[in-house]
Amino acid sequence: MAAKTGDDPDSLMALATVFCLRNLRKTMCYQGYRNKLCLRSDIFLPSEICDKLVNTYMELVHTDSNFEPQESFFQLFSDPRSTRLTSVQLREDFVRDRDLEAIRKQDLIKLHLTYCNNVSARSLKTLGCFKETLVSLCLFGCSNIFYRKGGAPLACGEDNEEDDLVNPVSRQALEKDFNFQGFSRLRLLNLGGLPDEIDVETLLKTLNTLTSLDLSGVQLARAAFLTQWKERMASLVLYNVDMSEELVSTVLELGKLRHLDVSRESRRTSKFKMTRKILTAIVQRLVNLVSLDISGHVMLDNCTVPQLEDAMGRASTEPCKSSIYPFQELKRPLQFLGLYDTTLCNVTHIPAYKVTGSKNEDQVLNAIEAYTEFRPELAHRAINQLFDIARIQHCSQLLRALQLVIAALKCHKYDKSIQVTGSAALFYLTNTDYRNDQSVRLRRQVIQVVLNGMEQYQEVTVQRNCCLTLCNFSIPEELEFQYSRVNQLLLKILEPARQEESIQRIAVHLCNALVCQVDNHHKEAVGKMGFVKTMLNLIQKKLQSRMCDQVMEFSWSALWNITDETPDNCQMFLNCRGMSLFLECLEEFPDKQELHRNMLGLLGNVAEVRALRPQLLTPQFITVFSKLLDSEADGIEVSYNACGVLSHIMFDGPDVWAMEEPLRDTVMNKMWDAIRSWDVTSRRNINYRSFEPILRLLPQGIAPVSQHWATWALFNLISVYPSKYCPLLIKEGGIALLEKVLELDSSHEDTKDMARKVMEQCENFKEEPMEINQAQEVVNGQRA
Repeated sequence: MAAKTGDDPDSLMALATVFCLRNLRKTMCYQGYRNKLCLRSDIFLPSEICDKLVNTYMELVHTDSNFEPQESFFQLFSDPRSTRLTSVQLREDFVRDRDLEAIRKQDLIKLHLTYCNNVSARSLKTLGCFKETLVSLCLFGCSNIFYRKGGAPLACGEDNEEDDLVNPVSRQALEKDFNFQGFSRLRLLNLGGLPDEIDVETLLKTLNTLTSLDLSGVQLARAAFLTQWKERMASLVLYNVDMSEELVSTVLELGKLRHLDVSRESRRTSKFKMTRKILTAIVQRLVNLVSLDISGHVMLDNCTVPQLEDAMGRASTEPCKSSIYPFQELKRPLQFLGLYDTTLCNVTHIPAYKVTGSKNEDQVLNAIEAYTEFRPELAHRAINQLFDIARIQHCSQLLRALQLVIAALKCHKYDKSIQVTGSAALFYLTNTDYRNDQSVRLRRQVIQVVLNGMEQYQEVTVQRNCCLTLCNFSIPEELEFQYSRVNQLLLKILEPARQEESIQRIAVHLCNALVCQVDNHHKEAVGKMGFVKTMLNLIQKKLQSRMCDQVMEFSWSALWNITDETPDNCQMFLNCRGMSLFLECLEEFPDKQELHRNMLGLLGNVAEVRALRPQLLTPQFITVFSKLLDSEADGIEVSYNACGVLSHIMFDGPDVWAMEEPLRDTVMNKMWDAIRSWDVTSRRNINYRSFEPILRLLPQGIAPVSQHWATWALFNLISVYPSKYCPLLIKEGGIALLEKVLELDSSHEDTKDMARKVMEQCENFKEEPMEINQAQEVVNGQRA
């Protein structure tokens, strides 16, 4: 069978790395003084492994809520004699000054810090420790690294663990003494988001060897200093930098440029007009360009060929056929051309192999790919456009689309706009239309980022999108690998007293589906999380508002499922005033058939637990159950379940019946009458995963009516659903127990007659060939 998209397995290296990080004390480390994590003395790790450990550690910290960060993790890499680091990528506020100081003795070649707002000027001192080896440095979005904390700046090597906590970064204490003097090997530098107070020209004047510079969002008072790299600069990024005649003239002098990015976030924020003359100059003067981004600029109409000429022929990447005049002078097509939020992306003939824009799916996916890491504001808009494509049209690059959205959600876990649009896009990208093309591994990645979003945001839109996306999966099968986590998140959603109705309804539906068709240890674990109490609280709130809606019915259904063959959960139901709520619902909503069926099904589960039955044996409850024997709600279901509850109570014998009214014989006579009134060919709204609770009522003479109910139940089920229930009855030893019914003198003749028919039906079924899938169907039953 061909592999589905996204089904490539993780490498052994990746699997081993994650295992070691989750089990540091069992693999590489021991518990040292004051519980400090220490590397074992017999371990030496090369850079390939150390780099992987640190970078994977950061990914787990940000994307896996079950992963526990280690306070002294970076100290494991403090000694280059046992560990070697060369390439480190750290992001978000989790990173602190002391983490960088811990690795200051390493010969780092690449250090990327992104959105690390908790590092201060103290880390600038640490950077000096890497100046002889550092080739690539990124400080993108590290808005506080040029500011000192409350006290005096520490020199590289001083260690004060409390300083990170007690001295918040002060925006007034600017670090003026730092420069890149001595960083002789530095080639690639990203200073995106550099504070306006920093004089970038002074900061960079000693860096003579730069080949790549990113000054996104940095306002340049003078642009001429850029010419010091005109013989070396291969890549220049000036995203969201205000363009001017001087800046354009300076850029045109950088003749070695291969990548130029002068894009903006939006046309609305730009006063500068990108003219045909400027674009022509860029093409003519920067002859080595293979990548150009002019997104977000206002384009004058004279840049493109007439509409009739543009519409001629099939789309072409040949420069001579370009619909954009200036690009007709290109010697070869560009590898990348950024035209997002410009009118140029809509033309037919664009001389580039990869184009960002909003004209079609390919351009939108290219935009998500190009802008996710450093420009979430653009990625958010592009994902929103992908959402429209998946919702209204059809996504033809499903694997790529899913992988890009997953990557964006992982990268920007703390960006609400990305989480809203990303979760909405995932809802449409995982629905039935696309499901058959998706691998198990890919769908699991979707589930994980959805749960990350639910954990991080209690905001209504994110929660709704995430819950709706989970509804696209087979429940509980596809969610079982995150079973405990998803249940905890859903119960948390249902805690607030004033949760939005739509989210409440979806969350209860998911809770119900999650406890249906799972084994008992899963149900017991969820019960201990507070599942039973949460459902009863919802029911109580609905009662107070006198409203019987889907939330009310789903809540009782969920309780029915979670109490099936789980005595502890049945006990919780009784302890949390479950029976009082049952009576109140019965009185408040006398005509709600579905509600009555669910409530009686649940009480059937409670009645199956012998130790709990005395709590049901009260005049009030027995009278209610007796009356419900006459119910015709939902076919025979309410009457059938009421009779089931009473059958288990009767099975305990006359000695436990201490009440004067109603009389035990009177109730049993009503039970006989009810059973005789049922149509044995009735189709059922119930699913049995095991017949054990029914079978235990067969070989006994203390309550013939209970035996009769059990035999009728088996006869009905194997008659209407033979392929499902005959194998189950045979497998659980039901035939031998039915034979005992025939042997007992106390068994009623009607009961014996039905028992013979059940045995005959099963015998006939055994003689008929049975398809494998029919047999397998039996294994997965559960009360729904």
